[in-house]
Amino acid sequence: MNKTRDLIIKLKAVKEEKGLSLNKIADLVEANGDFISRSSIQRVFADGSEDSSFRYEDTIRPIAKALLDIENIEEDDSLDTATLKTILKYKMQRIEDLENQLEHLQAALDNEKLKRHEKIDEIRAEYERKIDFLEEQITVKDKRMDLLLDALLRKENTHVDNS
Repeated sequence: MNKTRDLIIKLKAVKEEKGLSLNKIADLVEANGDFISRSSIQRVFADGSEDSSFRYEDTIRPIAKALLDIENIEEDDSLDTATLKTILKYKMQRIEDLENQLEHLQAALDNEKLKRHEKIDEIRAEYERKIDFLEEQITVKDKRMDLLLDALLRKENTHVDNS
């Protein structure tokens, strides 16, 4: 919470320093390819907003990007160390959150793959059982056909011998 507080205080100072209106800030945010509603911008810059809760990625980051030019921070020496540290901590936290999300998604994917492989193995085993059963049926029917053929041949041979 302290990091957000410090960054909001810095954003307010930059707003006052540059004499920016809320509409101008909205325009700068939009010029950077982001969008934040005017009411959200108004809440960020309201008195006492330092102690409010804001989503960094959706609200604070686009404003900081527009006012502090955090995308080109290496070229700007006017930002104080505390602000740079705050931005760096946010970025590091975001990276950590994304890594955790990636690990979670990878674990879910691995679990899903395992379930699918188990299902495929079950289906394969079922088909193998069916094939074995059908092969046994074919073998039984082949034996019956052989017996019937032998009986037919014997019968014909006995008719031929009797004639």
